Amino acid sequence: MSGAALQDFIQYWEAEGAAYARHGDYAWMAAQVPGSRVLEIGCGLGFGTQALVERGLSVLALDRLEPCLAAAQARLTGAAGVRFLMADLEQLDAPARQTIEAFRPDVLVCWLMGAPQDSIPAGQEPQAAGTAFRERMHRRVAQLALELAEVRAVHIVDRTAIPWQAKDLGRDTLVRYHQTQTFAGLAFSIARQDALYRKLAGGGADLDRLRRSHPALRSVTPVLASLLARRTS
Repeated sequence: MSGAALQDFIQYWEAEGAAYARHGDYAWMAAQVPGSRVLEIGCGLGFGTQALVERGLSVLALDRLEPCLAAAQARLTGAAGVRFLMADLEQLDAPARQTIEAFRPDVLVCWLMGAPQDSIPAGQEPQAAGTAFRERMHRRVAQLALELAEVRAVHIVDRTAIPWQAKDLGRDTLVRYHQTQTFAGLAFSIARQDALYRKLAGGGADLDRLRRSHPALRSVTPVLASLLARRTS
């Protein structure tokens, strides 16, 4: 959900995140994470954080929005192995960087990055600006990973819609996209077997409109697109 006011953004993700958790989507994402010490970029309301902790991983959960961090902390009350940090990845100050370095993460995750209204420049079309925001954040995640000596992998998950029968071709497209955008020129390798899709439940009116908009889109299915990149140096 891009371009929404903060309260609308939080309400949307409270319902959406709860649905993903019920359907096992966050558990599926967490199962793909290697390593043991996870820096989670953009933890939101903490549904992904909870899945990582339940898998037995140590987590440093970062978000730039205080209401999101407060909701995540409330969700994880009493949980062991998790810490929270309010910080802006695009303006990471020295204390935040010191906290991250002291945590010594070995993997970074960035799942379902949203773009609330205050991250969208005035006058820009929300959907396009939200896409640009996510692309910029994914790139910064990849760059930060190389700045942290012990990080060996980056895991990115986003939502999209594809013709499910063409998912194998879609995996090649997903790899190519991240190779030329997120990780271009950086010391990471991406293998086809680490590009995965998972069907999402529902879709609603937006999906119906998309399917009616063009004959080629009649069979599109909402999915999670998961990409694991491994550091090479």
